[in-house]
Amino acid sequence: MRARNSNRSSVSRQYAAFRVCLQLCAFIATLTVFAPDHAAGREYLAPLEVPGAKTISVDEARWLFDDGILFIDVRNPRLFARRHIPGALHLDFKTRFTLAALEEVADRNQPIVIYSSGVRCARAYRASVLAVDWGFRRVHYFRGGIVDWRDVQFPLESLR
Repeated sequence: MRARNSNRSSVSRQYAAFRVCLQLCAFIATLTVFAPDHAAGREYLAPLEVPGAKTISVDEARWLFDDGILFIDVRNPRLFARRHIPGALHLDFKTRFTLAALEEVADRNQPIVIYSSGVRCARAYRASVLAVDWGFRRVHYFRGGIVDWRDVQFPLESLR
């Protein structure tokens, strides 16, 4: 009887080790699927489009800015303090970008522009995806963000 129990525990240990190996393989595969540029040694570039949102150029962003459309900066507090688009509201993607926070500052039918640090930053893309998922209908994804805005020498503000 002991030999039978010993075999069972040996098999269960082997099965547990096999499951751990499978989970590790799945984790590694996830990393390469969701971060293929990083895994391949290439720089990350934010996606060109967000389904349900309008991707805008720096010139379109300026027209919206001139029309008084709400700009939302989703970068970290340090970068926002250094420089941001005048009048932009700061909702740090990692700590403050929530449905409740967005509803506090914008109506679901109101046009909003979401931006971050440019094409090498995923925050504006991810925030735009969430805003569309939350039912905001007029989301403008400013992919070029503060980098494009600065490069064409449009006005900037600082908290310093």
